[in-house]
Amino acid sequence: MALTALLACAGCTTAPGAAPEGSHASAVARTQAAEASPDPVHERGTRRHEKPARFTLVAAGDVLPHGPLNDSATRDGTIDYTPLLAGLDPWVRRADLALCHLEAPVAPPGTTPTGYPAFGAPRELVRDLAEQGWDGCSTASNHSMDRGVDGIEATLEAFDKAGLGHVGTARRARERSPQRYTLDRAGRPVTVAHLSATYGLNGFSVPDDQPWAVDLLNADRVIREAAAAREDGAQLVVVSMHAGLEYLAEPTDEQRAFARKLAASREVDLIIGHHAHIPQRIARLDGGPGGSGMWVAYGLGNMISNQSSECCDARTTNGVLLTATVTQSEPGTAARVTGVEWTATTVDRAAGHRLRALVDAIDDPGSGRLSEAELRGRMAAVRDAVGGTARERTAPPTPTGGEPRISR
Repeated sequence: MALTALLACAGCTTAPGAAPEGSHASAVARTQAAEASPDPVHERGTRRHEKPARFTLVAAGDVLPHGPLNDSATRDGTIDYTPLLAGLDPWVRRADLALCHLEAPVAPPGTTPTGYPAFGAPRELVRDLAEQGWDGCSTASNHSMDRGVDGIEATLEAFDKAGLGHVGTARRARERSPQRYTLDRAGRPVTVAHLSATYGLNGFSVPDDQPWAVDLLNADRVIREAAAAREDGAQLVVVSMHAGLEYLAEPTDEQRAFARKLAASREVDLIIGHHAHIPQRIARLDGGPGGSGMWVAYGLGNMISNQSSECCDARTTNGVLLTATVTQSEPGTAARVTGVEWTATTVDRAAGHRLRALVDAIDDPGSGRLSEAELRGRMAAVRDAVGGTARERTAPPTPTGGEPRISR
């Protein structure tokens, strides 16, 4: 995002600490007030001859390739998710670093793709996520072992072929390490380390002889890995947390405890949450690197899926696109998350599972099959869920430099 847009928060409509439109849940507000730091993050002054390095990090909710979703992506035997995803193209492509969450493994070669309950995604999905502009995905989820270790291998091979980073599952012990993304900004490299872990595996277990295959949720281990990543040169650490209860807007005790422990460690800058399939609140906890606070998005809902009120909960059609602004004040210092914004997204199932930013859909209600009243209702539901600690963003970010380099 350009500096002027960042500081003025162009495209933002809700100030930190203000109650969002349509939010009257006093219990949620009290919890947010208790967990959020009372003051926004203020950037430290920089030396006159040094230029701050800045970039945006965008993250989204669960990518769940249910059977009907795959059907919508198939025409004359060819699978192409591009038309389904296209509504988010400017939001993803204009981000400096874009991280998705693929909840399902890819179907191993020679097997047929499947949807719920034991997923096996078509490999074309990974290709099309990369083509949209995502730089990498977290892969640790309760469905990671749906297709066994063969599914993990197929998933990561598809990621490698597409040039996407990945973290949370591994084919070998040495692959079980944070994914690193290095962005060149202000004449210097800034490195982001990404970790991922899940609460469980739907009754499956990690093979005894391959304990590194899936990262399970363990705060102490994540803190050790975050500290090691910093020792290895990472200036920012992001953790994807797959936890919570499905269709529950309030974070569970497990989510809160995990987030608070990571915040208290001062090793983690940002937590990106998944699994609930509906948006959950965004908060800023005390602690974090340098004591400047740590942001947590407890649940980003669904990015794209077939879920709706027909099977699950009306709110499962909605998701959150998180935009974090990262600033490194001077060379050789840690980077910091200096702003967090959110954008509501939704899936128009009747239009063939078209994914849109709700602000765009409301501006052009005739472009889909949802009425303006339905679109505004979905927007109100997301606003109520995320709360008022973070700002609402209504325009895509502006790139600040070239593509990130991906490495281990």
